[in-house]
Order: sequence, then structure tokens, then C-alpha cells
Amino acid sequence: MDTIPKLFLKNVREHGHRVALREKDLGIWKRLTWSDYYEHVQDFAMGLKALGFKPGDKVSILGDNCCEWLYADIAAQSLHGIAVGIYPTDVASQVKYILKNSDSKFVVSRDQEQVDKVLQVKDELPLLKKVIVIDMKGLRRYKDPLIISFHEMEKMGRTLQEQMPNFFEETIRSTRAEEVAIIVYTSGTTGDPKGAMISHKGMISMVRGLSQVLEFRSNDSVVSVLPLCHIAERMFSLIFPMYVGYTVNFAESVNTLQEDMKEISPTAFLNVPRIWEKMHSNIIIRMQDAIFVKRWVFKAMVPIGERVSRYKLENKPVPLLWRFLRWIAYFSLFRALRNQLGLLQTRIFVSGAAPLSPDLVKFYHSVGVPVRECYGMTEMSGISFMPKDHEIRVGGVGKPIPGVEFKLGKDGEIFQKGDSVFVGYYGSPQATQESIVDGWLHTGDVGQVDEEGILYLTDRKKDIIITAGGKNIAPSEIENKLKFSPFIKEAIVIGDRRKYLSCLIQIDLENVSNWAQNNKLAYTTYKSLATHPEVYKLIGKEVEEVNKHFSRVETIKKFKILEKELDPDDEELTATMKVKRAVIEKKFKDIIEAMY
Repeated sequence: MDTIPKLFLKNVREHGHRVALREKDLGIWKRLTWSDYYEHVQDFAMGLKALGFKPGDKVSILGDNCCEWLYADIAAQSLHGIAVGIYPTDVASQVKYILKNSDSKFVVSRDQEQVDKVLQVKDELPLLKKVIVIDMKGLRRYKDPLIISFHEMEKMGRTLQEQMPNFFEETIRSTRAEEVAIIVYTSGTTGDPKGAMISHKGMISMVRGLSQVLEFRSNDSVVSVLPLCHIAERMFSLIFPMYVGYTVNFAESVNTLQEDMKEISPTAFLNVPRIWEKMHSNIIIRMQDAIFVKRWVFKAMVPIGERVSRYKLENKPVPLLWRFLRWIAYFSLFRALRNQLGLLQTRIFVSGAAPLSPDLVKFYHSVGVPVRECYGMTEMSGISFMPKDHEIRVGGVGKPIPGVEFKLGKDGEIFQKGDSVFVGYYGSPQATQESIVDGWLHTGDVGQVDEEGILYLTDRKKDIIITAGGKNIAPSEIENKLKFSPFIKEAIVIGDRRKYLSCLIQIDLENVSNWAQNNKLAYTTYKSLATHPEVYKLIGKEVEEVNKHFSRVETIKKFKILEKELDPDDEELTATMKVKRAVIEKKFKDIIEAMY
């Protein structure tokens, strides 16, 4: 099977009556079998066909994760078309950019909020034919001829299916590996997002290689957490399920995610560092507020976990005594902790999209959550480096998956090659030529390899700081150390071409608020809290503690606490919560200059 739709057809034939999707609505889990899944995709695809969809046409999908997101994605691919994801947090101007840049003729919108963004910019989108709406609540009085409901589309599709009963399946069987299946827009940390064209061959090659490292099973279950337009979530909610046949679950909302996780208890959990950091902060704060006995158990058991995890991370056998103590620690603390996180049944824990703090890796391993860091990028169709169980190392991202070659440039830049390399950037041949040279993808990331052949990431090549004294410093290492503090949500180290390092810090509102209340400090807003002298002292102590772990030239000499929270809507963060350094340095230029 060499395309995603062909794998889909195979799963329908082999697992027709098994559960493929679960979606929670009003507290009740709704189950859809592979046969149900197929019917929805077929009806929607035929609805697109009825509206004049042609091979090569693009369908953009705008909204939170849901079953219909996947129906539209696979339907477009099945008709030799291309699915384009748009972050639900994007504002109208960003939505317009992607719809226009991708030449999308159709856009699937989740609800009124997303429809309003499209209608606001529709006059600048001459190619747009229809806005297909999943949830019509609040839209009954909208008279725009562009709008059609998802339900109506499926109804049209069923009518056409009766007239052309063999068309859909025959079209799936005619899909080819070389065809572009999806366009994934990069997060745009250094400028306008670029649309990376990914073929069926790229996705199948990636998942085939990764399946030889991670042991996924057909009875596995995952919770769809990250935005589906992100390549990482596309892998776990679309590509892997099609390859293996496991179940994807959609939480009711972000607010109910923790409860939904406990109900589902997924067997695999992938997330970005910000979520792992948040979960760690919640554990630490909860323990600080717990009764004496619980605090005592936590302080007594975690060191046992640390000792055992150290043996495992160094690939050494665990002595019998420590295995016995670890067993006690598991049943007295770690089991309850994993259950609280909704990760009791989880076998596979993965962190991706950005480096995870070494301290966080050690912490999670010590409490029985053996998270592994992977390395990948949109332009490699997803993951290209993943450690096997015995290759998990602090700071390491493992070895390349089967099918991927790599080498390091003179400056440590990582080059990659293989069938999973993307086709190119849509409408940007020059950017494509700069990115792929002689078949090698120039990643822009810097790394080093140890004697075992395990890759360690240093930083983004463009983010490396060269001080006025000529010292090369990787800011992410310092930033991750700072963000390990439950009181620091974001840290941006500054210092390129300057005499010393400084830092912009965003406090964690929830945790610092709790600390302020416990210390009887008066405040009203985020700004009043961030500018409080006692909060400055608190963060100063955290910075001093981090400075102890670095050489003199790598220490933070001055810092400023930001008086506002960084926000994707203000284009300070990407949708996956990565800092846009160029925007930050420009927007807070006066604050930065004041530190020098």
C-alpha cells in the first residue's frame, strides 16, 4: 500500500466493525467504526466532486480537532487533491495568507468563529468556491452563498454516490505514491509561513521507518491533543492509524483534557515541551500544597526513582535491591501519579517540536514516565530520529529511523536524505532550492553525535548566540533550565554580539499567583504581579540557581520580567507555542537595550 487512502481502504476491509474514532460530546463518548469512518469520508468526497472538485485542488481545514477534520483530510487525498491545515488560533489576516498562498478553492470551518474569519477576507480570495461549516450553530441567518453545511455536503455526496457507485473506490485505487497529499505550513518563526508539500511516498516512508522503532499495535489508543494541522499530530492521528489501525480519541475541549485522558488512558502520548513543562509545574505545586504525609512520600520516593532511572538512562543493569525499592515507590506514589495524569496505561511517551529540558527528562523518568525525545521536521514528513528503548539518553534524540540518512556539516548543521524528504515549498521554487541541495535537506539545526551514534541537538543554527568575546552559546540550553522552574513560563536569552547575556522572562501566572496569595502579596492583574518587587526577588533567586550550572560567560547577568503574557494572536508565539525570536527582539527592543 503506497498511499494513505489505499491504507484507509485496507483498514475498512480488515477492521470494518472495530472502533476507529471516539469523540466526546456533552459528556458521552461517541464511537465510530472503520466502516462508519469510510461512509463519512466517501459522502464528503462525493460532495466535493458534486461541487466541481478536480485533481490537484486544495481543501483547507480550519478549526479544532474533530472527526470531520479527518474526513475532509482523507476525502481530499482520495480525490487526488491536497489537504491544507490552518491553525484554529490564526487571525483573519493569517487565514487569508494561507488560503491565498495555497490557492485553496474550498475551506472547511469548524464553527461561527472560524467562518467569520474567512468571510472577513473573502473579497481577497477570488479562487474560493465554498465555505463548508461543521457546526452551523449561530449561522442560520447568514445568507452568504459561499456557506454550505458539512451535513448538506454529505447529503449531496450520498446522492451522487447512488449515481456513480464505483467512482470513489476506483479513485482511491488510482492514487499514486508521488502525488502531493498534504501541505503543512511551517510555524513561521522567522517570517511568513511556507507551505511544505508532502507526498504519500514521504508519509509512508516515514511511518514505515518509525514503526520499526516504536512498537504500535492495532489495539492501541491515542488522544488527539495538538492541532491537526501540525505534522506531529497528523502523524499520530492520521498517518499512524492508517498504517496500524489503532483508535483516535478526540477530547471534548482543552479544559476537559485531563479528565478525558483519565477516562481513555491512552497507550501512546505525544506532546510538545510546553505541555510537559505545564504537567511538571502542576505536580510540583500540588505537592507543595499537599498534606505532610503526601509530601514526605513524594520526597522519599522520587530519589529512588532518580537512582533507578540513572541506571536505565546509562543503559546499565538495575541492581536487585533498587528494583525492589522501585517496586515500592511505584505502588506508593508513581502509579497514582501516572493515573492522575491520565497516563496509567501509556507505553509510549514522546516529546517533540523543540528540545525538552534535561531536568524534565530526568524528572519524568524518575517518576515512572519514560519520555523520549525525538527529532523531526515538517520537511521530513514528520519524525526522522527516534531512540529505541535502550537508546534513550538525556538530551539525545536517538538514531535516524530506517530509510533516513544524515550527516553533519562543518559547522554542525544536520543534513538529511531519504524518501521522506518533502517535495518542496508550494509556490516557492527558490526557497526549495535553498533547502534541498543535491538531495540533502539542509535543516538549519545544529547537532553533534556521540560514540554510540546518538544525535544530540545543540540549537537552531540561526539562534546560536556569538558574544562580543567570540564565544558560541546555545540559548535553548539555558532557557530550558530556567523554564524548569514552576514560576517561569517562558525565557528568551539575549546576547548576540553583546558583552554579556541577558534574559526576558514571562512568569507563570497561575503558579506565581498561588505563591503571592500564600505570601499575602496584593495584586490585581498580570502586570501588577509581574512588576511586584517581591516577584522580582523570587525570579532573581531562580535565575541565580540556574547560573550555578553554567560557566561565567554563559550566566544571565541581567533580566527583565515581561509586563504582558506572550500571545500567538500578537504574533509573539507560533501556534505550537514556540517563541518568534525576531519579533520578540524587535517588539521589546527598548527593554533589551535598557539591560545594556
